[in-house]
Amino acid sequence: MSPTTTMIIISSLATGTIITASSFHWFMAWVGLEMNTLAIVPIISKQHHPRATEAATKYFLTQAAASALILFASMINAWHSGTWNITQTTNQIPSILLTIALAMKLGLAPTHFWLPEVLQGTTMTTALIISTWQKLAPMTLIYLTANNLSPMTLLLMGTLSTCVGGWGGINQTQMRKMMAYSSIAHLGWMAAISPMLTNILTLNLTIYILMTTSMFMVLIMTKSKTLQNMMTMWTLSPAMTMMALLTLLSLAGLPPLSGFMPKWLILNELINQKLIITTTIMTMATLLSLFFYLRLTYITTLTLAPNTPNTTYKWRFKPNSPMLLTTTIPMTLLILPMTPILTQ
Repeated sequence: MSPTTTMIIISSLATGTIITASSFHWFMAWVGLEMNTLAIVPIISKQHHPRATEAATKYFLTQAAASALILFASMINAWHSGTWNITQTTNQIPSILLTIALAMKLGLAPTHFWLPEVLQGTTMTTALIISTWQKLAPMTLIYLTANNLSPMTLLLMGTLSTCVGGWGGINQTQMRKMMAYSSIAHLGWMAAISPMLTNILTLNLTIYILMTTSMFMVLIMTKSKTLQNMMTMWTLSPAMTMMALLTLLSLAGLPPLSGFMPKWLILNELINQKLIITTTIMTMATLLSLFFYLRLTYITTLTLAPNTPNTTYKWRFKPNSPMLLTTTIPMTLLILPMTPILTQ
């Protein structure tokens, strides 16, 4: 792909998200989402490989269906209320349709099936973009319409996503699929809190993007795609291996790391709202996620691959440390003491 084409596609990707985030008219929000989808499809399919083409097709069909559902819901709402304003979704039917459409855009269960397959069919860098940047536009729409969306639908989808994210990740050996199920579980926590406190939703999304970016950057730099690749990461950089271990524990939500903060605040709010059963199910589902994160940390730092002595190792040539990694890892690990400031 030529530099000019790459620049146009990346600019369109950023512009689509910005248009959606800054619009108060449903049609403009839809236009932004469509720009976003059409810009990411060539990035997914730029590898001349059937798997990449398959991933791009799955992504396009899912996102096109979700965009059509958003347009359909906004038309029903305009028919009932006489306005195209995003914050004036008053009728119950368009509210439920819009909630389902945004869940499909994000990859929340039960509309999550496309996310692991698409991430597995792309490069690590593209998987990073889909897991982080592509979540911003739908999450902005959830933020703007949180008071008008169906709280019961969001809670059900959030609870189901945390369970699916935990169960699905246990049996995986591919790192991209594990990160996809991790994404589904984290988005479930965000969906569960969105009807109640949007500031915690924003905080959770920010910390999720930091943690996911840190983990993907480690995988990109070490060229690790499977669990077996993770076993030999220490031969490239022991310090990076240690950072990867702590990042995985932060993704799992263990204190005193940053990933504990959003889970702590969300559970606190759910208990205050007397949603005890939902809180219990989500907490138990976190243990499933914790299992596969701990398995990954054990494989990464405490085991060696069963290789023959003449196997070539990725010995310490020069691990290029990008600025992005040195910026995101400290925030991934160390911002729990800032909880009182961030929740004001």
